[in-house]
Amino acid sequence: MRQQQHTEHHFTATDTVRDIVIGMSDGLTVPFALAAGLSGAKVGTSVVVLAGLAEIAAGSIAMGLGGYLAARTDQEHYASELQRENDETVEKPDAEWNEVADVFRGWGLSEQQLKPVVDTIASDQKRWVGFMMRYELGLEEPDPRRAVRSAATIALSYVAGGFIPLGPYFFMADLQRGLTASVIVTLIALAVFGCIKARFTGIPIWRGGFQTTLIGGLAASAAFLIARIFR
Repeated sequence: MRQQQHTEHHFTATDTVRDIVIGMSDGLTVPFALAAGLSGAKVGTSVVVLAGLAEIAAGSIAMGLGGYLAARTDQEHYASELQRENDETVEKPDAEWNEVADVFRGWGLSEQQLKPVVDTIASDQKRWVGFMMRYELGLEEPDPRRAVRSAATIALSYVAGGFIPLGPYFFMADLQRGLTASVIVTLIALAVFGCIKARFTGIPIWRGGFQTTLIGGLAASAAFLIARIFR
């Protein structure tokens, strides 16, 4: 009997992809809402451009710094837990042995089955600590270059996203035409970005595109209406 090959498809996203998603989603949405709000207030096109550039600069720095601090926090947390596990395997080996055994008990192994496995793991401290970090605490060792790379990726993605809604105002002196072009270009970009993001998160592509477009559109509409009401 001929066997049919079984292929599994898993949706995964690297840290870099996640950073791009974070930076691009905010970069598309926040400057878009700002430009729409200023347009609703009937300021000049030059004011929209200058305010947009200032927001993109400030937003990219803030977002990049946030990504850097988050990655550094992960590294510091991992180092702290690693030191604690190293100390406990020396100071409280019996308790740590039982913690490894508890992991295997949770996997359904009997006492007779798990004892030689746990003894083998505990015979090497590096392997012992590595097992505890991964299977008890659920921690993977962070890339030491992750913080800087994350900051740069988020910041650059924010800048790239921010220039999409702001771009039409550079080429159109008429505020209303600039707003119209910005809305069209940005909603298309949000839809495309949402579909791409959905590919990495495993949700239906149409849903990802719709959700991202809806959120960006609502943010810009709220800013525009508030500016119109209180101008």
